[in-house]
Amino acid sequence: MTVDRDVIVEHEQAAPPDEVSRATVIAYAVAATLLVGWFLFGWLVLRQGFVDSVGESAGAGFALLLIVSVVGTVRRSRR
Repeated sequence: MTVDRDVIVEHEQAAPPDEVSRATVIAYAVAATLLVGWFLFGWLVLRQGFVDSVGESAGAGFALLLIVSVVGTVRRSRR
């Protein structure tokens, strides 16, 4: 039991995770708005079809997530 307690104490002393900045939240909101706009543009203006528009928007969203992940990894490795 004391071993478990030591592990828990070590976890509690760890530094808290970094908070997300306000600029990051705003950038995510803008990206989400643009993706919804892209979906609506493809569906209503270009008349692509619902499934095609969802797929195109989802693909663009996953590409953005991949870019954010790579940039975050590079920034974290420089610290």
